[in-house]
Amino acid sequence: MVGAYGEAVSSWGGVVDFSGRGWGGAVQQDPPTRVAVIDDHVLFAEALRLALQVAGLDVVHLGAGTDGPGLPALVVEVTRARPDVLMLDLDLGDGGDGARLVGPFTAAGVSVLVVTATENRERWGQCLHLGAVGVLVKTSPLQAIVAAVDDVRRGRPVLAEAERLELMRTWREATERRRRRLGDFARLTRREREVLLELAHGRRIQQIAASAVVAESTVRSQVKSILAKLGVTSQLAAVSLAHETGWAESAASDPTGRPPR
Repeated sequence: MVGAYGEAVSSWGGVVDFSGRGWGGAVQQDPPTRVAVIDDHVLFAEALRLALQVAGLDVVHLGAGTDGPGLPALVVEVTRARPDVLMLDLDLGDGGDGARLVGPFTAAGVSVLVVTATENRERWGQCLHLGAVGVLVKTSPLQAIVAAVDDVRRGRPVLAEAERLELMRTWREATERRRRRLGDFARLTRREREVLLELAHGRRIQQIAASAVVAESTVRSQVKSILAKLGVTSQLAAVSLAHETGWAESAASDPTGRPPR
């Protein structure tokens, strides 16, 4: 990230100028574009803020995660800042999943540009589906990220149309696969759901049997039935599927065991 600071300070020739002044200094009347940055990685956020300010943008960094406000407070702060562009990280530490902010801010008329460390193309497609104008990875050169803000400001696409459609298709297909797999969980009995949830929380068969005051062979029989209904061959695969589909998190808060929608 030290290199990012150096890039922002020293590469004047590669930074887009939004200041309303040409590099010759002639003042124009257009107000500077206001950009809000939501990112819990302080060094990256500061490097990005500096690069954007060098380009003449009005920038505010709204922290997130352990030392920042929670998501409801971020909504209030962004509303007050009234940015033209919101640069949003997806993994906000204790602040949660940044993707949850895309829809509300897009509906409020803010152009959301996702800048993330994740290379999960399904999540990228989800953000585009929710209304984000583009997705960039944090390993992109700062000049490229700043140039993307210029694209948003001028109404130009950040992503090629073919790439945007491909990412959204990736998300839709993954969502459909997850929906079909969740149907398998609905076939589990109440006791099988309880056993699987305990396995997902890291408990061993011996512990599950002891807490239920039943023989280990009974629990093993239940586990065998779980594997058959889910179409997997090991406890690890069943637990992984429970987490990947979101079933484990949903079942922990919903004792009926209904699959998440």
